[in-house]
Amino acid sequence: MLPSNPFLRQWGKGTAVALLAFGGLGTVSALWNNPLFMRMTPVGGWEIGLLGALSMLFGLYVAIRRPACADSTAGVGGVLGFLGVACPVCNKILLLLFGGELLLTYFEPVRIYVAAVGTAILAVAVILEWRRGLLLTDAPGRMAGPVLRDTI
Repeated sequence: MLPSNPFLRQWGKGTAVALLAFGGLGTVSALWNNPLFMRMTPVGGWEIGLLGALSMLFGLYVAIRRPACADSTAGVGGVLGFLGVACPVCNKILLLLFGGELLLTYFEPVRIYVAAVGTAILAVAVILEWRRGLLLTDAPGRMAGPVLRDTI
């Protein structure tokens, strides 16, 4: 059951989203052994760290105010981050669009940069939302609780 305090409720939702994003995206991209998915390229040491950063940013983004205009920035960052940590030849959409040889030749070497750019874009979206939240305060230097979509 969610707490009645809207501030705690938003941060609880953010924590849940971060944990679900880490577990779900890590399982789908087969960063660890699981019975559902099998990875065809080796996991680099940076992928789990970037997935952790991406998941924390997802959770933070959900915990703070989210107007509709900034959702696209967070979405682009999330998609790029996921494509960067996922196995390129395991991703059926990329495989159908570009073919396995092209993915392994050109996308595999730049995958870490795609993941880093996606994480950076999501971080920018979080910073922009945080600043918007600071502009909605009553007193300078003091942040108000998150503005829920129900109250807008």
